[in-house]
Amino acid sequence: MVAIDSYAGGDGRLSPLSTPSATRAVLEAHGIGTKYTLGQNFLVNDDVLKKIVALAEVGENDRILEVGPGIGTLTIALLKHAAGVVAIERDPDLPAVLADTLHPWREKFALIEKDALDVTRDDIVAAMVEIGGDTGYPDRASSAANETAQWAVSQSEDCLSESGYPVAPPQEGLQLSLPSKLVANLPYAVAATVVLDYFENFPFLDSATIMVQKEVADRMAAAVGTKNYGAYTVKLGLYAEPVGRFAVGPGNFFPPPRVDSAVIRLNRRVPLMADGAPASPEVIAAAALMADAAFTNRRKTIANSCKTYFSGRGPISLGAGPSAQEGAPGIVLPDGAAIAERLAAIFDAATIDPRRRGETLTQQEFLALGAALLKVTAA
Repeated sequence: MVAIDSYAGGDGRLSPLSTPSATRAVLEAHGIGTKYTLGQNFLVNDDVLKKIVALAEVGENDRILEVGPGIGTLTIALLKHAAGVVAIERDPDLPAVLADTLHPWREKFALIEKDALDVTRDDIVAAMVEIGGDTGYPDRASSAANETAQWAVSQSEDCLSESGYPVAPPQEGLQLSLPSKLVANLPYAVAATVVLDYFENFPFLDSATIMVQKEVADRMAAAVGTKNYGAYTVKLGLYAEPVGRFAVGPGNFFPPPRVDSAVIRLNRRVPLMADGAPASPEVIAAAALMADAAFTNRRKTIANSCKTYFSGRGPISLGAGPSAQEGAPGIVLPDGAAIAERLAAIFDAATIDPRRRGETLTQQEFLALGAALLKVTAA
């Protein structure tokens, strides 16, 4: 990992917005406040920003995807080091704020105004095409807010000249490369869903370095047999593995959240079958289904839990949803009742004892269950 100190220079500050007073000033200038319903807690500690950028190993050739940029505190830190940033924001009040705070880097920045869970690959491609030219966002800022909040622009420009941070210029052909890293202070209500969804549907993402609630980070990194190990852990582990983490207390935010936070880095992985062969997309999708079934009731054996899950369900489709990535499987399984009747054969084909509980099964064993599900139901 990159040393944190390598991101410090001059006055040592990475973002001019990383203080409570600067954050208040921007919000007041635009006549807006924090929105609890959107999970808005703005980061106000520059040292945490440095640790995030270092953990993500942001470099001058990187294209970054950010969810929930807020007023641009972390975005500025990313723009100073990356080739470009595409941010996703659903709050209609914030594009005008970002127009002010990110003005010095407008040619390296594009904004997708949409709910993060509704974003498609086409949205990201269109945003990348915008990078390298004036996107027009500064025109959206109100004149009153511009007059009061122009300090943010000058502060950012001063930070460039005085601190000595390297600023990567826009590169030729930037629009041809999709972001390879997700770096974000995620809205906590949707953080777990966004991370899994993006690893599933955006194969161009190699890593995610995200701020999440501590309990979510615990689930992401849980070991087999622990209380935090569950269906979500298994499903995320089919796509990524944790490689770094640090804690962040409530006092590092404005306003302070009522929970502890953590920044965790996840690197994409290709799960392997027992024989060492890479798991196919179909097997991965089936393994995720079996994980959901096995943890329907974690106090029960996998035989009973899976029977509860499948009984009464209609036909089940794997990977055929509207957000499924290109090349993802589109498999329709028999209805749930038929699968429930074949569970014994599925466990036998996977050589998994049906008396075990879900939390004792490794991700490779869930892959074996996924492969067995496909084999038995196809017979």
